[in-house]
Amino acid sequence: MVVQSRPRKGTQYRSDLEGTQSHSDNERLVQRWLRHLRTERDLSPHTLSNYRRDVEKYTQWLGSKSLKEVETSEIEDYLIHLRRDKNMAASSTARMLASIRGLHSFGVQERLLDADVAASVPVPAQGVSIPKALTVDEVVRLIEACPCDDSATALQLRDRTLVETLYSTGARISELLELDVDDIDVKNQLIVVRGKGGKERIVPLGLPAIDALQHYLVRGRPSLNKKGSPALFLNRNGARMGRQSGFKVVSGAAERAGLGHVSPHSLRHSFATHLLEGGADVRVVQELLGHASVATTQIYTKVTPEHLREMWQTSHPRV
Repeated sequence: MVVQSRPRKGTQYRSDLEGTQSHSDNERLVQRWLRHLRTERDLSPHTLSNYRRDVEKYTQWLGSKSLKEVETSEIEDYLIHLRRDKNMAASSTARMLASIRGLHSFGVQERLLDADVAASVPVPAQGVSIPKALTVDEVVRLIEACPCDDSATALQLRDRTLVETLYSTGARISELLELDVDDIDVKNQLIVVRGKGGKERIVPLGLPAIDALQHYLVRGRPSLNKKGSPALFLNRNGARMGRQSGFKVVSGAAERAGLGHVSPHSLRHSFATHLLEGGADVRVVQELLGHASVATTQIYTKVTPEHLREMWQTSHPRV
């Protein structure tokens, strides 16, 4: 069950203003980029038209979200949406990605965007449809690769808590690393997650994640908290843990578990896939993930071959 947090007074008004401002900022950046292409690169009207159409569709899909707030995973989700829901060919999707990359790269060069989040998005290949989710067994192996016994160090307890909480909540790594200790309600097994634009959602925590959190808060975090930081996840210097460090924690655990490439977003994909396979309503999963549109969540509704076989074996009268 998703618990809705009560909006603070004036929150909706500010949200509307921020949405309008974001749309205006996005439009200004798009126009500056197109003007740059026209004057500096001497592109044909046809090519310019293609670029314009691509980025207008992209920014329309973003809605009120500012280009400054976009994450790499959201661009990947958009490309998957084009392939799966719009039946866009791989070649057309690759061109769309080229347009998106061009826009973000220009924004960084002009110091209008902080980071080039589109640069690392892979070019879509034929046959790509939905994100690869880990199996439940693989998730367990990943988590068990992070020690939590009596001999575990403070950093190992932190890492176990991070991986457990990523899978338990389906939160983005950036959202999790922004958490403060006060955002955790251990007694009621709830966590307050702040998405883009400061939008809050309250997500339940499973017992394994609660257990890991309690061990970390009692045995691990106190020795790391050298600066009195309110942050939940701290680095060895006592400062808030960074995003790259979060990626290294997950990839290191995956390597020890013999799983190959696994990212924090893989756990988000797995969280959504396993909930839907377990019978959860897609709109509940949408709320838990913090998706603005249910269309984004529906990426995960395609049945996996393993689940298809399981349902067939348990439902067909002549198996």
